[in-house]
Amino acid sequence: MIDPNSADFAARRLAARARLDAMDDAGASDPYRRAWFETVYETAGDDPARIPWADLKAHPLLAAWLAKAQAPSRDARALDIGCGLGDNAAAIATKGWRVTGFDLSPRAIRWAQSRFPAPDFVAVDLFAPPAEWNGAFDLVHECYTLQALPDAPRAEAMERIGRFVRPGGTLLVIARARDGTGPAAGPPWPLTRDEVMRLGVDGMRPEAVEQLLDPTDGKPHWRAVFRRD
Repeated sequence: MIDPNSADFAARRLAARARLDAMDDAGASDPYRRAWFETVYETAGDDPARIPWADLKAHPLLAAWLAKAQAPSRDARALDIGCGLGDNAAAIATKGWRVTGFDLSPRAIRWAQSRFPAPDFVAVDLFAPPAEWNGAFDLVHECYTLQALPDAPRAEAMERIGRFVRPGGTLLVIARARDGTGPAAGPPWPLTRDEVMRLGVDGMRPEAVEQLLDPTDGKPHWRAVFRRD
């Protein structure tokens, strides 16, 4: 049984982060950072501690939102973007949505499938999604994908993410927050409020944009909710 709260897990994660940071050129060779993300999963073996964002539980800001959310209708569909090892997708499914979780890495998808039988996990590139996903989901959840991308692909990702939301549907975004408008050191690249608000286009209306402390690391995060008219 792997204990993500153990000192041993933390030590393995710290070592993995140092190794991965040394391999990361921050998108200089590929702004989409596809090869780096693939490398993270392919070199992790069976150890989730070597996946820097895999906490083996739903993100606490997602869990808190789900605790207060109304139960969805029977056929409501949800999309979890960059699902990784599947914890967020599984939490959304527990609330009652029919969930599709996707990730760039086939290795991540196989890992998620081995942990959670309920969501439908598929390997898909955010920048080349199935056409039938456009306007297909009642809830779209994005956590940490946007902050992992440099400016140009992030703007493209924002546009694509918004397309997934059906009329009347909800987009929930969680990301690290920063103040100011100057360049951010990264990766990851925390988002300003103005950057988060760029999701409010093409019929996407901001409903709640909150800056909250992540209880896991104590850092300020955005939790933003948009609805499509």
